[in-house]
Amino acid sequence: MAKARALEKRRRSIRNIRKITRTMELISTAQFKRAMDRAMAASAYTRRITALVGHLARAGLEVSHPLLEPRTGTRRATLLVLSANRGLCGGYNAAVLRLAYPRLEALRAECEEVHLEVSGKRGISAFRFRRIQPDQRFTHFEDKPAYREVELLASRYLEDYQSGRLDRLDVAYTRFESLSRQKAVVETLLPLAALEAAAAEEESATEVQYDFLPSAASILDEVVPASFKVRLFKCFLDAAVSEQIARMIAMKAATENADAMISHLSISYNRARQGQITSELLEVISGAEALRP
Repeated sequence: MAKARALEKRRRSIRNIRKITRTMELISTAQFKRAMDRAMAASAYTRRITALVGHLARAGLEVSHPLLEPRTGTRRATLLVLSANRGLCGGYNAAVLRLAYPRLEALRAECEEVHLEVSGKRGISAFRFRRIQPDQRFTHFEDKPAYREVELLASRYLEDYQSGRLDRLDVAYTRFESLSRQKAVVETLLPLAALEAAAAEEESATEVQYDFLPSAASILDEVVPASFKVRLFKCFLDAAVSEQIARMIAMKAATENADAMISHLSISYNRARQGQITSELLEVISGAEALRP
């Protein structure tokens, strides 16, 4: 049996670890609430504007938009991977990377030119470990991604797509569905045509009539790019809230494990301490008996 002093030292160190995991759990809980409020607020708007573009795409209008026109071939593609800057969030990063690796290989097999862009230090380190150097690295998207920063990124994708430098954009991230369900997915955000039509069919199977003022072309020029920017921003919001949920669950499990270890070590410490006291008493009694005449 280990000595009481060694057991007490281990118990003290685990208590210190428990303080850290408990604090991180509380911080993640508070950050998760704010991130979830942002994600839920953007969800309805994203779903509605996506359905609107889908309705316009199926309305049989004579006008068209470059983002809604399908490409005859896919020569240049970009894969954007959304991971976390920090660890201690369970399998959050691993789930996204497990989908990102095969999608990257599939794009390289289909397309002539493939660019890899990674957001988050964990994802960057994982690709470097596999000797894959990302073309773009982003570490400034924290748990509160700003719309302006995402809009700059989305504007670059739109410009590349309209100029022909980009034919396809895939995003690997963790989709937030509910508090108990987050799913790692890879979605194709560009081109918009197929995805917008599918979203419109899910929203409503009935045809919607629109009156355009001043013209349908001017409305499409504003709505279609806005739809893509909002959807990309929603991906960042879902990734942020999913990360906080994963970290909250992981730290809660770590705290519970620390409590169990402390309880086990306390029992072992009490037994060791009691055995030490009994041994000392026996030594005293034995010494006293030896000194008797």
